[in-house]
Amino acid sequence: MGVLQVLSFLGGIALFLYGMSIMGSGLVKLSGSKLQRILEKLTSNIYMGVLLGLAVTAVIQSSSATTVMVVGFVNSGIMKLTQAVGVIFGANIGTTVTAFILSLGDLSGTSLLLQLLKPASLAPLLCTFGLILFLTQKIGRKHDLGQILLGFGILFIGMNTMESAVHPLRDSEVFIKLMTAVSNPFLGVAVGAIFTAIIQSSSASVGILQALSTTGIVRFNSAAPVILGQNIGTCVTALISSVGANRDAKRAAMIHLYFNLIGTAIFIIILYGLKPIFQYPFWDSTLNRTSIAIFHLTFKVSSTLLLLPFNKLLVKLATLTIKDKAKTKDGEANLLDERFLQTPSLALDKSYEVVKQMGRIAISNFKLAQELIVSYDPKKAATLREQEDMLDKKEVLLDDYLVRLTNRSLTSSESASISDLLHITNDFERIGDYTMNILEMTEQMEENSISFSEQAMQEATQILSAVDEILQTTYNCFENYDAKVALNVEPLEQVIDIMQEYLKNSHIERLKSGICSVDSGMHFVDLITNLERIADHCSNIAVIVIQRANNTRKAFDFHSYIRALHEGNTQEYNTNFKAYHDKYMAGLLEH
Repeated sequence: MGVLQVLSFLGGIALFLYGMSIMGSGLVKLSGSKLQRILEKLTSNIYMGVLLGLAVTAVIQSSSATTVMVVGFVNSGIMKLTQAVGVIFGANIGTTVTAFILSLGDLSGTSLLLQLLKPASLAPLLCTFGLILFLTQKIGRKHDLGQILLGFGILFIGMNTMESAVHPLRDSEVFIKLMTAVSNPFLGVAVGAIFTAIIQSSSASVGILQALSTTGIVRFNSAAPVILGQNIGTCVTALISSVGANRDAKRAAMIHLYFNLIGTAIFIIILYGLKPIFQYPFWDSTLNRTSIAIFHLTFKVSSTLLLLPFNKLLVKLATLTIKDKAKTKDGEANLLDERFLQTPSLALDKSYEVVKQMGRIAISNFKLAQELIVSYDPKKAATLREQEDMLDKKEVLLDDYLVRLTNRSLTSSESASISDLLHITNDFERIGDYTMNILEMTEQMEENSISFSEQAMQEATQILSAVDEILQTTYNCFENYDAKVALNVEPLEQVIDIMQEYLKNSHIERLKSGICSVDSGMHFVDLITNLERIADHCSNIAVIVIQRANNTRKAFDFHSYIRALHEGNTQEYNTNFKAYHDKYMAGLLEH
């Protein structure tokens, strides 16, 4: 094998791996987060877990990606370790699909259809149609489909390049000796495991072996141990991803390793231990691409059938390997798992869950602040401070997570969603800050024995109720991205603006008449100012929900939209405004 052939072979590997990479990326984008959500929610039954793991891996063409995803689910507390077992088993079967696709080269026949299905003919067609879709459709499912077809085409071209480069090896004494050497089960397993660990893809590793089989000198006794080793080597990706994860996540990665180690050990015993008894007729037979794919599938399915009844023992084995430690107080599930960044749609789903947590904390804090205004309680004040610290930490973590997510390959919709979540995160955090201002106000009033007059307290209660409603309405519209609910926010925000102005004037009159002191008056003004600003941030969130629902991100002008509403250009706005005005301003005017 000359220098040019070596370079051609290496180039073929590069094209093969690159094609597999962009194809996998396109498949993940096209499937979106639906498969991940199904995987997350429907794995309570181990048999269902096997089927779902198989289906997801068959679609995204990577057992490593599925297993890493499972490690992330377990680490974040979304999936239990016992649920993960079935998915891992299924993922191991699903990864064999690639090998059968690469076996199309073994098709024989003279019909036009069979000729078109051969990689040599199929690759140019896939690349052509894929490139047209990829370049002409800048966003959307057609763009992703183009990426998938282009990836498949490049993968087949890489396969053909490797096959052409290794063709002369059929007459090479060195290569024949090498294939004889790897028929040693331990050496063969080691070679397969090490090579696959380096390229981190058993599908790619098996594909390269399929390319070598076109030389006509790859026999069963040399290919079998290499394939078994390849399935061990692919576990490296999940093991690496579990570094820094919690114990159950590490155990999930170990179950993946044990599945392939035990399966390999069983096959080695059957193939080599029982060979003297059965004298396998296929032992020295030459393998082609299809027979390699069939053996790969046989190993995976047999291992699953053998180990599935003992899934609980595998969990115990993993638990013995990664032992429990003393429990710590930090039991909060980490939804922002690093592993989810590999699947942007999934990372966005988890980020959305964290923003919802922030919204719930902001509402809880505001209700505590309301209670503190009526009657100061140091325990409630401490709880509010603790929750505000939690809110701030979530904002910092989420901002960093979303910024890192922007470095991934994203669709335009995903990029827009990141921008939306960053803005909403900031709004909820600012709502928390203004609530803290109210807390500090109540603490100062408590320390200095200052209290509001009866009339001031009645007015404060009225605007507090309005802000409590706008906060809850804002959270409800964000939780389900419900534009209809969001349309209620801006009219109420406008009423709160009017209430603020009215209350300031009312307060000035009380100061003039001596009903309120200057000290209590300063705190009253601070209170209604902070409440009005909370309402402003609620308005910001509602507008994002509306523009998302109307898909008007590019052409949307926030200020023009607000101005149009306030000028009474919509009947719905006028109706809602009147309802809120009657509800809250009427109560103030009565006093």
